[in-house]
Amino acid sequence: MSAAPRVEVLVLGVGSSGGTPALGCTCPTCTSPDPRNVRTRASAVLRAGGQTFLIDTGPDLRQQSLREQLLRVDAVLYTHPHADHLNGIDDLRAFCWLQKAPLPVFGNRLMFTHIRERFPYTLLQPTAMWDKPVLDFTEVHAEPFEFAGVTVQPIPLLHGKWPILGWRIGNVAYLTDVSDISDESLALLQGLDILLLDCLRERPHPTHLSVAQSLEWAGRVAARQTVLIHMTHELEYHELGRRLPEGVCVGFDGMQLVSGSGE
Repeated sequence: MSAAPRVEVLVLGVGSSGGTPALGCTCPTCTSPDPRNVRTRASAVLRAGGQTFLIDTGPDLRQQSLREQLLRVDAVLYTHPHADHLNGIDDLRAFCWLQKAPLPVFGNRLMFTHIRERFPYTLLQPTAMWDKPVLDFTEVHAEPFEFAGVTVQPIPLLHGKWPILGWRIGNVAYLTDVSDISDESLALLQGLDILLLDCLRERPHPTHLSVAQSLEWAGRVAARQTVLIHMTHELEYHELGRRLPEGVCVGFDGMQLVSGSGE
């Protein structure tokens, strides 16, 4: 069996839909001087085989890209069409302009329907000025596909009643906004080095994992390292971290991780 490819992970944001600090809030997280308690909307970059994959385009994409000096995106992997994961789509025009090429985008039918209805101009042909995003959308399901020599595995999930996607490249998987994982999808998550996993808040939520549920799923997936993402300001970095079992940690904006040797 060949070795898993080297995958570099750059966490762009670990915040929930409102971000942290929350507007007008004076809780310990929102007033913390620790930058790990400052959370932009959830997104990440996976780099493998010389390709840069962006997961989701939240409303903080421009800020995140400037902060991390993200100057190239080869493909976008969408999880679902909620505003905090889609509404930064217009900022993809910068990458199209820099690269002078359409940007391949992958997602399920729900994702494509929302992009077509809400952002139809992104599906038009390019102009000489490259002044709009130019996206080449491919609908995917549960089957893996190859992109520039890199195997990408969609992970079907549920976000409440919505069918959404997680993503796996090599031994790294990204699961946000998830409320349930089927047995079939759980089988696609075996042998992970790194799992980035939804963890909204302490209290149960109908469309997200709570802390207790995240830890339960982390145990079932049994990745070497699980990183908690998509957190509200109710979860303070240090307080939550002290309660986590070995192999589970609190994610933060700008976090970098590496999986696999790539040999």
